Amino acid sequence: MEMDVRYFSVWDYVVFSVMLCVSAGIGLYYACTGGKQSTQKEFLMADKSMSTLPVVMSLLASFVSAITVLGSPAEVYRNGTMFWFFAVSGSLSMVLVARLFVPTFYNLGLTSTYEYLEIRFSKPVRLLCTVLFVINMLVYMGLVLYTPSLALNAVTGLTLWGAVLGMGFVCTFYTALGGMKAVMWTDTFQVFVMVAGFLAVIIQGTIEAGGPTRVWELNRQGQRLEFFNFDPDPRVRHTTWNILVGGTFFRCAMYAVNQAQVQRYLSCPSIKKAQQALYWNILGLIMFIFFAVLSGMVMYARYFNCDPKTMGYIQNSDQMMPYFVMDILSQFPGMPGLFTSCVFSAALSTMSSGLNALAAVALEDFVKPCFPNLSDERYTWISKVLAMAFGLLTILMAFIASYLGPVFSAVISLFGMIGGPILGIFVLGMMFPCANKWGGLVGLVCSLVLTLWIGMGAIVWPRARAMPPVSTEGCSANITANFTSSSTMSTMAMAQYSVTTPAGPTDNGYPPEAALYELSYVYLGAVATLSCVIVGLLVSFVTGSQDPKTVDPRLIVPFYDSMFCCLPNSWLEWLRCGVRHGEEEKEAVDIPMTTATSNPTFSLGEDTKEQGGSWKEENGVSHLSNGHHIVVDEEGTNL
Repeated sequence: MEMDVRYFSVWDYVVFSVMLCVSAGIGLYYACTGGKQSTQKEFLMADKSMSTLPVVMSLLASFVSAITVLGSPAEVYRNGTMFWFFAVSGSLSMVLVARLFVPTFYNLGLTSTYEYLEIRFSKPVRLLCTVLFVINMLVYMGLVLYTPSLALNAVTGLTLWGAVLGMGFVCTFYTALGGMKAVMWTDTFQVFVMVAGFLAVIIQGTIEAGGPTRVWELNRQGQRLEFFNFDPDPRVRHTTWNILVGGTFFRCAMYAVNQAQVQRYLSCPSIKKAQQALYWNILGLIMFIFFAVLSGMVMYARYFNCDPKTMGYIQNSDQMMPYFVMDILSQFPGMPGLFTSCVFSAALSTMSSGLNALAAVALEDFVKPCFPNLSDERYTWISKVLAMAFGLLTILMAFIASYLGPVFSAVISLFGMIGGPILGIFVLGMMFPCANKWGGLVGLVCSLVLTLWIGMGAIVWPRARAMPPVSTEGCSANITANFTSSSTMSTMAMAQYSVTTPAGPTDNGYPPEAALYELSYVYLGAVATLSCVIVGLLVSFVTGSQDPKTVDPRLIVPFYDSMFCCLPNSWLEWLRCGVRHGEEEKEAVDIPMTTATSNPTFSLGEDTKEQGGSWKEENGVSHLSNGHHIVVDEEGTNL
């Protein structure tokens, strides 16, 4: 089975250029119309005027980034169809985010998600989480930038780092022009393009493999079909349990407290619209995971007896998808260009929203505290400069991302190591009113140290693990890449991937704690969140827990009221720990707003009491002198 290297035709470049021009044109349109992105509210929050459709599509496009288009089918090709269960955990996490987190952030009227942490805990906790978020997003966007550049390198012959630089500069320029409105409507356009790209690959790949029945049978013979795995061993890469638990925590870390996502659903005009956007997003998430699984299956049916990576046709397993596209679609002028433009556009949309979020966080958490008296126009220009600066940093991070291994597991590991502790501190603050500022700080630091230790240890001390076999028996005997013979290469491939023990060898050279490094990467987010909550509560009890009655009810999620609404009210009162929700919450919210001037420290947590501060009313917004603000209408009702 000999395969020739194929490159773009003229029509591919035409299609590719048209797609990029449409995306750039949307950015230019919003840069020249409306308010021309001249205010913070328009540039960062789209004036809170976005309808449900673009928000749904934008949230979906962030999930269906280049990581999903390229990494997920390659994951299915290498490890089987157990990947499908991420649709279940992802759907569960969307419901949790819509019910628990959206109302809290929306009602507080915050621009930066991490403002909540200063109100609830302390300024050091807020700043630490802001720094972690910046690091997390820069590395993530480095992956997003590097991955499609791999695709371009594989199918067009364009140099890898030339693609990184070109795409990075284009995205940085586009983001600074269009603002959040352009980001969302570009995402909407790109979702339809990605659907077309996936369908082209799945349909043509199935036809060339001999039909759906043959695709299924080849995957069954190749040990790729696995839809449920109830093995409780936490070292197995993908099981029903670790995807249900770990996948839910991973997706919550991405959607519940990540500034890039929170900023999108806060651009809706109401809580109900924001929740609807997340619910509709579930259908899109399931659809694209289904597309990714089918793409991986038809790809395996194509290469079941001649693995391109083992043969040396590609250098990285994440090049599998673009190589497959060129193999089956190059006979149709323009189709490879369509698929590659999908990947390119998906990366641009993901990066642009990330840069917009980084600019918002940096402005609110670093610039405004240092320069509190600048005009709105000046803050807007600073936001655009920050977006450009973060774009340049992303290009540098793409070089580091090239060493992180397969992109899908790298992304989930990254959000586990850094996003997990951030989710943990929000869960601690929102659901445990007895947690104090010391518990929050120590819990966050301990969680971060633990997950970085496990995550980095798995990189330094990699362990062999069981994988479905690959074969090269169908490859042409005269094409051996870097091997001396096809038979020798086939033997090596089978030895590499058919490990007999699920946990791998127990080499004497490994440190005693190396058993932790065998933990499935999916569990990192759950370990991070739970360790932060447990340590935070223990430290809070030791140092003197927060009195729940002094905490503003708006800072606490009415978790028990939502999950156990059938319990008697006396039981719910005990579970609330003294926090006043429902009708009592209304009283606790309305009265302090009207008496804010005389009671500046009411129910904002012990750290706010220590900081002091005074209330003042300005244009319908109640402010604390330390920078906190709660948006209210003329009657004092929280907006």
